[in-house]
Amino acid sequence: MADPSSYRPRPGEIPDSPGVYRFRDEHRRVIYVGKAKSMRQRLANYFQDLANLHPRTRTMVTTAASVEWTVVSTEVEALQLEYSWIKEYDPRFNVKYRDDKSYPYLAVTMNEEFPRVQVMRGHKKKGVRYFGPYGHAWAIRDTVDLLLRVFPVRTCSTGVFKNASRTGRPCLLGYIGKCSAPCVGRITPEDHQDLAEDFCDFMAGRTGTYLRRLEKQMMEAAEEMEYERAARLRDDIEALKKAMEKNAVVLADATDADLIAVAEDELEAAVQIFHVRGGRVRGQRGWVTDKVEEVTTGALVEHALQQLYGEETGDAVPKEVLVPALPEPVEPVQEWLTGRRGSNVSLRIPQRGDKKALMETVERNAQQALALHKTKRASDLTTRSRALEEIADALDLDSAPLRIECYDISHLQGDDVVASMVVFEDGLQRKSEYRRFQIKGFAGQDDVRSMHEVITRRFRRYLAEKEKTGEWADGEEAHTDGEPVLGDGDLLTSSLKDDDGRPRKFAYPPQLVVVDGGQPQVAAARRALDELGIDDIAVCGLAKRLEEVWVPGDDDPVVLPRSSEGLYLLQRVRDEAHRFAITYQRTKRAKRFRAGPLDDVPGLGETRKQALIKHFGSVKKLRSATIEQIQDVPGIGRKTAETIAAALARAAPAAPAVNTATGEIIDDEEPDTTGGSSGEPVSAGLPDERRGQER
Repeated sequence: MADPSSYRPRPGEIPDSPGVYRFRDEHRRVIYVGKAKSMRQRLANYFQDLANLHPRTRTMVTTAASVEWTVVSTEVEALQLEYSWIKEYDPRFNVKYRDDKSYPYLAVTMNEEFPRVQVMRGHKKKGVRYFGPYGHAWAIRDTVDLLLRVFPVRTCSTGVFKNASRTGRPCLLGYIGKCSAPCVGRITPEDHQDLAEDFCDFMAGRTGTYLRRLEKQMMEAAEEMEYERAARLRDDIEALKKAMEKNAVVLADATDADLIAVAEDELEAAVQIFHVRGGRVRGQRGWVTDKVEEVTTGALVEHALQQLYGEETGDAVPKEVLVPALPEPVEPVQEWLTGRRGSNVSLRIPQRGDKKALMETVERNAQQALALHKTKRASDLTTRSRALEEIADALDLDSAPLRIECYDISHLQGDDVVASMVVFEDGLQRKSEYRRFQIKGFAGQDDVRSMHEVITRRFRRYLAEKEKTGEWADGEEAHTDGEPVLGDGDLLTSSLKDDDGRPRKFAYPPQLVVVDGGQPQVAAARRALDELGIDDIAVCGLAKRLEEVWVPGDDDPVVLPRSSEGLYLLQRVRDEAHRFAITYQRTKRAKRFRAGPLDDVPGLGETRKQALIKHFGSVKKLRSATIEQIQDVPGIGRKTAETIAAALARAAPAAPAVNTATGEIIDDEEPDTTGGSSGEPVSAGLPDERRGQER
């Protein structure tokens, strides 16, 4: 690991002008390329106290062994040079978008004497017109099959074309009218070129003029009583309309635009692009990248623009590019795009209307692509095994943590404080093991105290289950000061299931406890385990801001490598605990808002509450009923009826509804405010640990 001060340029060496810089490692490999309006100011940011640098930037500057730069005259030149160097050197610390697949294009080889329509992948060639990209090759072939009826352009390979020319017999498509058969001279090279041009114009979105021309020809043929020709033109029009239906109109006619959306988290980013030509979505593509440097959404957009248009010119760069965030500064990027196209390009954020609505669709696609990428990554057994091994190495564990439990605290300004516990076994979610807790020991907002309470309650239950099943080794003490503790003995191999065969709720201990938070939360969790006498379960915390891993007793965090699968797994565990806690907190808050007077009756479950409402029709009628009438409801005894009557007498009736137009009081029946809807059991009477299961 190099010391940045060992290769820091001397004061005054770095020019105060636009340019591009390269960091190289000890083997002279370029590991990072960047550009700046003022290289002196930008490079000075890298050579400051390492403690003030972002962990990813810190890793880069300590990996590097030298820095060099090139001065340019404008920021646009800096942008172009940065793209060229990133493509040439493939630096490991730069954001690099990679296709999750090789997208197919519909290509027309206009550089040949007889242009050919075909599916092409890979690098684009000069003199070839491209349309797309498409998600699947079969989508291209379906479209081409429909269009060949109207535009019978050559689709055969060079070998087939030469063989047909030699024998004087066209291929099958020539016989059925889906090829104009230039191989046997049925059409001149000039006419075939015009046919290919018409095909390209139609694919480019200029469809209205051509359809109107065909319709006019059809009407003229019908007037001249050339019914067979008119029928053929009618079928051609239907084929073109069917091909057009495959690409629905999303924007105004003749709109050419690319829409770029970004979905990101702390570790990865997914980019989705919709190519709109002639108001129709003509292609879609997407990338996923690791965020190996600290970048904003605007910077991600800038890198995506470089990737998209770095080698494009002319009409391949659309008139309008819509993005979720603008690069900073935006002027050089817009000027660079304008130079690539040869005319003005608008780079902006859509604010309203159809373009804003379509951008929301692209954003949803980006979010789904990121979620799918994470799912595929998590489902790979080799990747999961490597992640667990990396966690064990980073935390100095004896073995890989096959069961990981993560805890998170959630509240709304100190109200409805709840906690979640999620479980990952062998790197995969075990939702049947999830639990939720209400904080009972105190009122108010204190995440550290709440974490201590939750860890204590969970592992006290674990010790109780262990004692219940007789899993105490010889010589262990079962209780100390009324609390069960573990001695030095190992767990005995006895059943961890109830008599009915279901797993005991807290019988399985984890090898690793992860808390959502930093040093204070980790210390509280470790203290709770120590108070219970548990010393064989590791504890760590994951701080969200910098993705630092904290362990008890250490003043400095453990910084896992940016590309670490272990860090990725810890992040997934933490995010799942956060999601589960927020969901429970919102549900609990909503239930409190819907609470009714019957909820205060002790021992009155959901079934009997629904029976009371069904019998009387409303809470208002139930409130006016006598104790004897309440006893008529099945399952309600006299003591319960007296408790219900007393609770309803204490509860103030709801305010009457008023017609705001007439001032009339509406004496409707009081609504059902039992806290739950018919057929959906409310678990208010269950212990919170049981209520927390998510299946």
